Parts: sequence; C-alpha cells; structure tokens
Amino acid sequence: MDDTKPKTWRAILTPHRSLSRKGFIVLMLVIAGFNFTLGMVFYLIGAWPVLGFMGLDVALIWCAFRANFADARRAEHIEITADELVLRRLAEDMPAQEQRFARRWVRVELAEDPERELVGPLYLRFGGKRTEIASFLGAKERLSFANALKAALINPHF
Repeated sequence: MDDTKPKTWRAILTPHRSLSRKGFIVLMLVIAGFNFTLGMVFYLIGAWPVLGFMGLDVALIWCAFRANFADARRAEHIEITADELVLRRLAEDMPAQEQRFARRWVRVELAEDPERELVGPLYLRFGGKRTEIASFLGAKERLSFANALKAALINPHF
C-alpha cells in the first residue's frame, strides 16, 4: 500500500435515466406506428390534414427525448482532498466548469422540512455565497448524498 499518494474522497453525480437507447427506438417505433395507423384512418375518411398533425406529434416527442438524452449527459464531479473541495460540472456542448473551495470553510446546507418530510435543494456554502449541487437527484438521494458529503468534509480519508 502506497501511503505517499494523497487520499481523496470522490463522487460522480449523474441524472438517472430509465430508458435505454434500445428502449427509445422501440418506443418511437410504437408511437410512429400507432400515429401512422390512426392518421391513415383519418385520411381514408377524408380528414387528410390530420395525417400531418399525427406526424408532427411524433416529431415533437422525438425532440423531447433528444433534449432528455442530452440532459442525461450532465455530470457533477466532487472531490475532497485534505485542503479543498473541487466541484466540476460537465454538460453537453458546454465547457467544463470548475469551482474550488477551502475544505475547512465550506459547509453543506440542505433545505429540509422534517414535519412534512420534504427535502429541498442542496447547497455548498462558502464565503457568504452558496452553490446548488445535485439538483437532478431525487429527494432521498439528495438527503443521503448530503450526509455522505458532510461526513467526507469532516474526514476525507476513507
């Protein structure tokens, strides 16, 4: 075991997506097939303009999924060393953003309402400013990550 290497705590946060690429193709084929069939029924009864609107539905759904898949390629990398916390944000078609915080002075804030069991945004507070992190995680995941991050700030050498 090499003790000269600095030890760090790392976390990579990414949005959860339950639909795979293959599932997307199957879903789009089902939607396109259904809309085409229904559009042909309208065409055959003389309401031919409906066919174009059925195609427009498919195009809009496809565009919405493309935006969703682009959003899924976001990531937040959080690294805690003995001296600092480094936050790197990655998003498609944007340069990587990096923020550095002095580990001893950064605080983790989680907006919570225990009475109603609500979990709000998660922030890193440093020098009177705060930066929201993990906005794409669910409430339970944010709560769990906030606890892990607080523990890592106290002792980053796991």
